[in-house]
Amino acid sequence: MAKRRRPSADQPQISLLPQKKHYRQRAHANPFSDHALDYPASPHTIDWSEHYPAFSGSGKRPEFADIGCGFGGLLVALSPLFPDTLMLGAFPCDPISTPLTTAGMEIRVQVTQYVQDRIAALRTTSADPVQSTSSTTAAAYQNVSVVRANAMKFLPNFFSKHSLSALFFLFPDPHFKARKHKARIISHTLLAEYAYVLRPGGIIYTITDVHELHEWMKTHLEAFPLFESVTEHELRQQGHGPVLDAVYHSTEEGKKVERNDGEKWLACFRRKEASRT
Repeated sequence: MAKRRRPSADQPQISLLPQKKHYRQRAHANPFSDHALDYPASPHTIDWSEHYPAFSGSGKRPEFADIGCGFGGLLVALSPLFPDTLMLGAFPCDPISTPLTTAGMEIRVQVTQYVQDRIAALRTTSADPVQSTSSTTAAAYQNVSVVRANAMKFLPNFFSKHSLSALFFLFPDPHFKARKHKARIISHTLLAEYAYVLRPGGIIYTITDVHELHEWMKTHLEAFPLFESVTEHELRQQGHGPVLDAVYHSTEEGKKVERNDGEKWLACFRRKEASRT
């Protein structure tokens, strides 16, 4: 019988990061289905300290929301760039589960669980045991979280009026069939909700590898009176270059498009101040 090999001192330790192969899930979920999820009655009933314990008592609320955050690539990329900004990832359909400042929203159960486990592992492996307790900056990845929620139905239950400075819709489900277009994440009705939660001057970032969907999203946003188009060049001049780079390259879908030599179409829009007459 062959002898069992003992791990050498030079052998790297097993990574704490989760592996996607253990979180098998269908590519899409039906946003019109009734999911057994619990939602807050209003944003004011949410205890954000449960999601972002490092920011407990700060009064901070999420400012970035990644709708349909997938495997959390954007959140992980943006977290160290904006360490004091809360971000949340969400799928267009799941219950709040981890702390946030940058927030991801996702509807698929296994994908949401993967992002939760990924954030927990990153917080553990990135912890600095000698970090000063008087530091005003939270430890790495303490400002990101994910919730399982149907953002197409309950977005205002999580975010109050004008509370967000950025909304991300990265490689959303194209819903190719005409009868499925009503399920697209950008529509005239949903834009009213996005305008409600996005503060004046806030930015909507959209990107897709489907040109027809790009034209659909751009046309709907251009037709909505509270949004105005802003070019990539203008955003980069205003210092948004690192965010745009993350939008292009950080997500699993974006990397897949690059591996297949595909094209990506970006469209960004700024929330306008409502004029009252």
